[in-house]
Amino acid sequence: MQYVERVLEELKAKNPNEPEFHQAATEILNGLKPVVEKHPEYEKAALLERFTEPERVILFRVPWVDDNGKVHVNKGYRVQFNSAIGPYKGGLRFHPSVNLSIIKFLGLEQILKNSLTGLPIGGGKGGSDFDPKGKTDNEIMKFCQSFMTELYRHIGQDTDVPAGDIGVGGREIGYLFGQYKRIRDEHVGVLTGRGLSYGGSLARTEATGYGLVYMTEEALKCRNDSFRGKTVVVSGSGNVAIYATEKAQQLGAKVVALYDSNGYVYDKDGIKLDVVKQIKEVERGRIKEYAARVKGAEYHEGCKGIWTIPCDIALPCATQNEIDKESAEILVKNGVKYVGEGANMPTTLEGIAVFQKAGVVFLPAKAANAGGVATSALEMAQSSGRLFWSFEEVDAKLKNIMVNIYHNMDNAAKEYGCEGDYVAGANIAGFIKVANAMMAHGIV
Repeated sequence: MQYVERVLEELKAKNPNEPEFHQAATEILNGLKPVVEKHPEYEKAALLERFTEPERVILFRVPWVDDNGKVHVNKGYRVQFNSAIGPYKGGLRFHPSVNLSIIKFLGLEQILKNSLTGLPIGGGKGGSDFDPKGKTDNEIMKFCQSFMTELYRHIGQDTDVPAGDIGVGGREIGYLFGQYKRIRDEHVGVLTGRGLSYGGSLARTEATGYGLVYMTEEALKCRNDSFRGKTVVVSGSGNVAIYATEKAQQLGAKVVALYDSNGYVYDKDGIKLDVVKQIKEVERGRIKEYAARVKGAEYHEGCKGIWTIPCDIALPCATQNEIDKESAEILVKNGVKYVGEGANMPTTLEGIAVFQKAGVVFLPAKAANAGGVATSALEMAQSSGRLFWSFEEVDAKLKNIMVNIYHNMDNAAKEYGCEGDYVAGANIAGFIKVANAMMAHGIV
């Protein structure tokens, strides 16, 4: 049996009932086959087995009391996956769907994503099955304080530096940081995505969405094309979706659709982003409000229909596996030419195969949405040096990182005989740096 197949078979047997983790490992390891064939020493060192096994998995209970005095207990997770090239770095996700499989898939992807940035950060991920929706600020504060009361002992600015993810924005980061500072009696860069008044970085809010568009823009530019005049569909309506929409509009595109977990809005004249920001960022409302406020806009229940809207560019920015084989086939039939993943693993393996077979330029999440963690690492650098860079400085560094990632994965794909396959190219380019570090460290 080939090395990759054997590792995958053993991984699935040792980690049953973890479909998201299996999916991520399958996509990554299959893309690494050309590298493994050139480096037989990896098998001797059991490199893939060590690469796919987290260095540390932390599970804990999170008890908290709501405003009515009722006690609740949630599960907390932190998977410290790989520290070969730097301290663990990756977000915290608060969502009822969170389980160990999802945190492990996110952590595995994070290793390569962080490596691709070129910055010295390893891979980790964490979160809880707590749902912030419908909770008061006081309830969210109590939950975050309880969560950090356990997590603080496992993290540190040179050990593990969490950030935000789904359900964890500026409010939650503030509560988490306040509790860490209270317990440890130190003001250090142990969380990123902090507010500007206490060590945060300009452009961090915009970074993932902007970075996605910067990479897509480079892919277009390399084909003598641009965003100008293109029709774009963006899924989601959170932080990533909003700022991907903003940057795409700045570059001359017309974004016509967004969604949240209830349904999607379609505006043939182009999304009015000021209305979306008011609804989602200020009022914390639902996207259907957009149709009530903007003449000519349509609201449709359910999310899957968004992919039936004809577009030149699709930017899935919501959650994992939102584009399946059927949706990918409809997008291709309707003329999509570019797909850039703003969310983590938003396209199924079958959907990716449809895009690649059709010649669609497919930019995978671990590369395309690396702008957020890249800017988090820039925040870490500012914290360490007691510096504060302007928006323009951070944005320029972000764009340079995303352009470099595109060319690094493009070059890796060419070098290993899979030109145009950016899934393989991203996996290879990210993995080689980690593999070299792991081999240098010995069997640890």
